[in-house]
Amino acid sequence: MNFLPELALSAGLLALFVLCLGDDRARWARRVAGLTALGVVVAAAATLGREGLLFDGAYRVDLFSQLLKLVLGAGYGAWVLLSDALPDVRPDVRAEFYLFATVCVAGLVTLVSCVDLVALVVALELSSFPLYALVAMRREAEGRRAQMEAAMKYMVFGITATGILLFGMSYLFGFTGTTSLLEMPGRLEPWLDEPLVWVALVLTWGGLFYKLAVFPFHFWTPDVYQGAAHEVAALVATLPKLGAAAVLVRLTALTSPDSHALVVLLTVLAVASMLYGNLIALWQTDVKRLLGFSGIAQAGYAVAALVAWNEAGYAAALYYLTGYVFMVLACFVVVCRVSTDGANLAVHELAGLHRRAPLLMVTLLAGVFALAGVPPFVGFMGKLAILKAIWAQGHVWLAIALVINSAIAAYYYLVLVREACFRDAEALVPLPLSPATKGLCLGLIVVTVGLGVAPGRVFQSLSDGVVATLGARPAVPSLVGPSAPGAPNP
Repeated sequence: MNFLPELALSAGLLALFVLCLGDDRARWARRVAGLTALGVVVAAAATLGREGLLFDGAYRVDLFSQLLKLVLGAGYGAWVLLSDALPDVRPDVRAEFYLFATVCVAGLVTLVSCVDLVALVVALELSSFPLYALVAMRREAEGRRAQMEAAMKYMVFGITATGILLFGMSYLFGFTGTTSLLEMPGRLEPWLDEPLVWVALVLTWGGLFYKLAVFPFHFWTPDVYQGAAHEVAALVATLPKLGAAAVLVRLTALTSPDSHALVVLLTVLAVASMLYGNLIALWQTDVKRLLGFSGIAQAGYAVAALVAWNEAGYAAALYYLTGYVFMVLACFVVVCRVSTDGANLAVHELAGLHRRAPLLMVTLLAGVFALAGVPPFVGFMGKLAILKAIWAQGHVWLAIALVINSAIAAYYYLVLVREACFRDAEALVPLPLSPATKGLCLGLIVVTVGLGVAPGRVFQSLSDGVVATLGARPAVPSLVGPSAPGAPNP
């Protein structure tokens, strides 16, 4: 019963593998992928209250992992609805396209439950290698081979990041004599004053910062977004970030905020990511490259939450990235449907969207306003949670930097709004939407608004999950209203 989400994914993968043995099975493969996503959501919801250790303690099922599996399943289901016609994926590999995507999700679902370094690396690679292949599946157009360059960059940077990660983990194993993340904090405590422990943690973090696209591990991001098919870019931009954040929470908890050098390092990385991503995004004319640089800045916000180094910060980071999955998917729905032939979408091509497809315009507004942190969308409440967490720990300058960067980002997000809402195209060709696309748009709008209007239940569940997995009893600031008794209240 504890392994139910993974069993649902295994059944879906087996069915997809059998389908890929034949020809022209793309439509059936998409249906099976959708049913698999639904199975993961139902299974994760059914196992929310269960706890247990599997595989000799290497795999932990608890509220933390099951909540994230629920979000991953819901995000994957939305992505399957988004990936409809696949106009820019080679026809001969469209069935395999869904197989590889499901393998990636299977890796992420197992990743959030891994509490052993060996299992963690296996799950991380299981989620990564299918993405390298998916990027290369974009069809070749005349004079364009950007997908191959993007795939090579993604793979080379990914292998390098894995090497850095393994090097750091080898030092952690050397200090503690164990690969279990459950036993490691107690064994690592006597060594926390050793600079080599900081080096080990930084190297281990580095492999996960690559997944989040944190500066200076960001170089692959805009090129992969631009070179990959829209549907692949949407997958790369969303679900892997949530999985990486879950592992970062477990690894950050190995030490304490008393390690001043590590606090300073995370602060510098957070500010550098926010500034670099937002400033470069100001000059972008390609929508996917703009979203790529925006993703670098958004990763900086998540790292800023980790600087709080307590359960409030960890919960804020996870809450923000949960919302980020659906914010970005809302933007990519518009990219996929406006660019009907699969070509990259320029910002000016959004002109006239308010007349061509009003529902797409509203979906874009929901995604963009959420990314910009405009109330009442989930992005605003996520940034508020991060600000409360870091302000309560005395990181005033980091909070100021976050607010300034949010103001900078608002400019290029409003450029998208201007094009979609206030400019008319020369040829106003209507964009017909299928019932599935309409349902997806409405669902994403409801989620981005609902998580912002009523964040309490989700945030508290994530807080409880963090407490359960770290074995602590925190005082978590409330997102709305006064803090609980005994909690820091900025």
